[in-house]
Amino acid sequence: MTPATPPFAPRTADGLLTFGETMGLISATVIGTLECARDFTFRIGGAESNVAIGAARLGTPVTWIGRVGSDAAGDLIGRRLRAEDIRTTVIRDAAFTGLMVRHHRAAGVVHVDYHRSGSAGSRLTSGDIPVDAVRRASVLHVSGITPALSASARQATWHAVAAAKANDVLVSVDVNYRSKLWDRATARRELRRLVAEADIVFAGIEEAQLVLGCHAAAPEPLAVALAGIGPAEAVVKTGVRGCTAHIDGVTHTEPALPVSVVDTVGAGDAFVAGYLAELLRGADPAGRLRTACAMGAYAVSVPGDCELLPTRAELETFLAAGDVLR
Repeated sequence: MTPATPPFAPRTADGLLTFGETMGLISATVIGTLECARDFTFRIGGAESNVAIGAARLGTPVTWIGRVGSDAAGDLIGRRLRAEDIRTTVIRDAAFTGLMVRHHRAAGVVHVDYHRSGSAGSRLTSGDIPVDAVRRASVLHVSGITPALSASARQATWHAVAAAKANDVLVSVDVNYRSKLWDRATARRELRRLVAEADIVFAGIEEAQLVLGCHAAAPEPLAVALAGIGPAEAVVKTGVRGCTAHIDGVTHTEPALPVSVVDTVGAGDAFVAGYLAELLRGADPAGRLRTACAMGAYAVSVPGDCELLPTRAELETFLAAGDVLR
């Protein structure tokens, strides 16, 4: 793969391009079983749009493409993404907008039910991703969730990746394995192919093990092995321990910031957003990883998937407070 460093400079003003399913998110506001909940919030959530919002908050030009239903949830998704100054292509579909229903069974224990089979987002097609949009981007970011949604969404993912490779656009892949969407054998085969085509890959420990077909638990050999498949940059996210990355043949580690955990959902997406935003600014690996870990820490310290992610000024204040505490 073509190394992103050193140095990387964005070729165009279009910055980051991503696509996928964004859903309505119904969340119980109190801890306990769903049957005991009386108050709920209605928000939006989706791995790729979470990344898009996180990166846009940090000043990155972002484009998002996706299908939503002709319903109130679809209306909200379009409004929310456009409000973040994201170039948004919302394709209206006859099917419904997918929904997530979330509650905290106990402190730190999150349960999510997905209602997405046959949803508008799952009906994404190759024709929805214009080659010109890919060509204008500096980075194409895809998630392992999209190819799991349907055959047409899988084809759309490979169409976009092929267009990026043909036009020297960097390909970023977050493994994002979801066991509810496909079986492990199919997932491993497709995800390994995606990683092989990537310039940058993000994975948790278990996701890296799945892709590699191994049981190694240490992040460094996993990062090295992921890079051996093809990407110049392999980042293994290790939660409260931070991350380990193998970038252009050099291993880097970055500790997590100590914070009080409110909601862990969306932290991985915030991490990716921070990394890609710094990549597009031309930051070195240490700077990318530091911002990525800071975004992940910020995300777990606030509720929701993406609504309360920080602006760059807020993130710098957060980092300065962390430095004082250490």
